[in-house]
Amino acid sequence: MAFSLKITLVTALLLLTACSSEPIRFHTLTPAQPGVASSSGAEVQIEAITVPPQVDRPQIVIRQGNAGLAILETEWWGASLVDELRSALVDQLVNNNLQRRVSLRLDVQRFDSIPGQYALIDVRWRLRSLGNGDAAMVTCRSTLQTPSGPSIDDLVVAHQNNVKRLAAAISQSVMGASQGCPSVK
Repeated sequence: MAFSLKITLVTALLLLTACSSEPIRFHTLTPAQPGVASSSGAEVQIEAITVPPQVDRPQIVIRQGNAGLAILETEWWGASLVDELRSALVDQLVNNNLQRRVSLRLDVQRFDSIPGQYALIDVRWRLRSLGNGDAAMVTCRSTLQTPSGPSIDDLVVAHQNNVKRLAAAISQSVMGASQGCPSVK
């Protein structure tokens, strides 16, 4: 009787270990950057960021084919996508040595992730100077696409590049380097 109990326990333990799931991996849109952030005294106030409801979740969502989406249950953003975008943009804008205080509103139209192909962000943004009547400086739309390798890490790096390029375009407007909306490179 004791032998069959041992066999039952060993079998149960083996079955339980077979049920283990992959650990959750967390990703961020803020790249690791050596060096210290600038202390230019500029302030970036992000009024609001909206993202499409399909990607407004902690899990990374990828496109499959022309009409499908897949929610990756083991690949998550370190925070909500809105908070990741906010942190990454503030980090990039502060490091771009802005010389005046600005307010920014972003409405993300598309946030596509296709491993092995590209990461894309299509965003409408409004920039205004804080103080001086708070009048809108510029309202623009930027569509940024960066090629991606096959892994989720490659895809996140491509999205980081898109955020960096978006921040560069916003910085260009803040510094008055372009009349109207800047071209995105």
